[in-house]
Amino acid sequence: MKSLVSYIISNTNLPEQSVKNTVELLNEDCTIPFISRYRKERTGNLDEVQIGDIVKFKDLFEALEKRKKAILKALEEQGVLTSELEQKIINTLDLTTLEDLYLPYKKSRKTKAEKARQSGLEPLAKIIMSQNANDVESIAYKYVKNDITSVEDALEGARHIIAEWINERTDIRNNIRRQLERFAMISTKVIKTKSDDENAQKFRDYFDWEENLSRIPSHRLLAILRAEKEGFIRVKIAIDNDRALDNIERRIIKSNNACAEEITIAIKDAYKRLLLPSLSNEALQISKDTADEAAITVFAKNLKQLLLGSPLGEKRILAIDPGFRSGCKVVCLDAQGQLKYNETIYPHPPKSDSIGAMKKISSLCDAYKIEAIAIGNGTASRETEALIRKVHFKNDVQVFVVSEAGASIYSASKIAREEFPDYDVTVRGSVSIGRRLQDPLAELVKIDAKSIGVGQYQHDVDQTKLQKQLDVVVENCVNAVGVNINTASKSLLSYVSGIGPKLAENIFNYRNENGVFKSRNDIKKVPRLGGKAFEQGAAFLRIKDAKNPLDDSAVHPESYTIVTQMAKDAKTSVTDLINNKEALQKINLKKYCSETVGLLTLEDIVKELEKPGLDIREQAKVFAFNQNIKTITDLHEGQLLPGIVNNITNFGCFVDVGIKESALIHVSNLSDSFVKDVNEHVSLHQQIIVKVLEVDVARKRIQLKLHK
Repeated sequence: MKSLVSYIISNTNLPEQSVKNTVELLNEDCTIPFISRYRKERTGNLDEVQIGDIVKFKDLFEALEKRKKAILKALEEQGVLTSELEQKIINTLDLTTLEDLYLPYKKSRKTKAEKARQSGLEPLAKIIMSQNANDVESIAYKYVKNDITSVEDALEGARHIIAEWINERTDIRNNIRRQLERFAMISTKVIKTKSDDENAQKFRDYFDWEENLSRIPSHRLLAILRAEKEGFIRVKIAIDNDRALDNIERRIIKSNNACAEEITIAIKDAYKRLLLPSLSNEALQISKDTADEAAITVFAKNLKQLLLGSPLGEKRILAIDPGFRSGCKVVCLDAQGQLKYNETIYPHPPKSDSIGAMKKISSLCDAYKIEAIAIGNGTASRETEALIRKVHFKNDVQVFVVSEAGASIYSASKIAREEFPDYDVTVRGSVSIGRRLQDPLAELVKIDAKSIGVGQYQHDVDQTKLQKQLDVVVENCVNAVGVNINTASKSLLSYVSGIGPKLAENIFNYRNENGVFKSRNDIKKVPRLGGKAFEQGAAFLRIKDAKNPLDDSAVHPESYTIVTQMAKDAKTSVTDLINNKEALQKINLKKYCSETVGLLTLEDIVKELEKPGLDIREQAKVFAFNQNIKTITDLHEGQLLPGIVNNITNFGCFVDVGIKESALIHVSNLSDSFVKDVNEHVSLHQQIIVKVLEVDVARKRIQLKLHK
């Protein structure tokens, strides 16, 4: 425990007691949302990001310890484990150093050095390395026997053994690592037979490219590696070979005789055949890991903003998945997102029944008392929006254009089939569009986050790390908002702290069989939902119109007695204390402090009582594109246009201005001053005004500037 805590502190600079207590809570199977919200006294008020860092380095430390055990066991089985080597391995806090220590003992395939050893050439290699002999050839002659047919064969075999020794020296490997870290150049060359390939053209910037590996931006490295993977370019990592060889020679060669000549040849062989290929790949992988981390961070920030997007709330929605030839799929949803009606209309070519479509939309809005219309932003979106805006509604109906990224993934998924077994994918897709307007979070959790379309090279990064980070983001967002247990889907319930997929299914089935939950205590009746799961999840599950009003708040059930006592001391009821700012501000919180409950928790309780169940998300706002802009050819330099940010990367953000192509605001055009973090200037789905800088119709590229 002590070494684990020290390791985490050295990587996070967090207070020792905070780290120690957080690790204890994690070992007790507590979740990040629960710890950050309800165990502030124990953590010293660490937020979910800091706790996430503790989790990250805890996992890295445990993986390192597991690898150490495996290596120690292997060395023991080989009979080569000395007490000195054992201590070095135990004290190592770096995986690269650990693998270097193990390198000389790895059971590898039949190497040139191993073959030379089996031919009895190791003594000759040791003589050469001692650098005392002048007549090496005469000594080598003694080893000419069996499969060694000449002096040169003997010397070559000895050099292979020496090359392996050089490759295994930690100081030499680290020296080359440092050179690669500082000076490595990454260069690319197009594969000539692929240069005219249509798919290769998007990578043409990298047909002949060179850059310092340590300075290459993450998005560029990922693009280069994708181009290499798809077979369009070759990638090379290089440093100054003469400098690297000089460094090795200075460390090894101590004489000026025939031995030194043989060692010089062995050094060149070790460098070219073993050291450089291995360590340049390692350097590229380190850069790839860094690029992955940057891309995953961007994706995580985007996903958080998307999930916490503005909900319209419990409104009756008419949703449209637009299309031309196949028509527009229309569905009507009630305020809880239940499907009430579906139909297909054909307002656009080839049928062009716009009058019939408008009448149908008008009558449906009237019949189902529709409060808002959600239009998917895919094919025929602008044409459908223009049509809807011509309809004369009896009541005030708001019109929204909704991102449909991933809707097709949802509509064909097992979740969608379970929800709508009697409807086809087109109806399910329209329902998803409508529900996204009501509550983006509740709907988007049903879709694999990688399919939502807000990432940067998300399919090129480490998929395990990406999935892990995205799961954390979804879990944090779901628990930050809270979940109505009586309306939530299985997907949404599964992300509640301490619940998971199996218990989510049990909750869902229990609700279907027994009706709605009337109190948080009822949750304990769910099969297999024990005390730990209740402790972790109860405060994030809300019961609307419950007998106890605290059941529809973020106050944890373990603190109900405190609130009851507060109300009693204030000579009022719990119900009357809620929303009573004046009474709440008069409470002396110190009076309710105990060994387990401190001011941090009590302040959170009062804050929640002032506005119980308050949604942290902003309300959805109506937005309209410039109605004169339909295609890229309608754009020209200098135009000012309304737009919606639909993706954020490290090099800028992409903006939907109402046409098929997304336009780019490069990081340099976000502000007149230096931009460190794109997210400090724009957020996902933010409504902004942009200025058109450049339009490249041939390449379908649009450059914008953020207009202040």
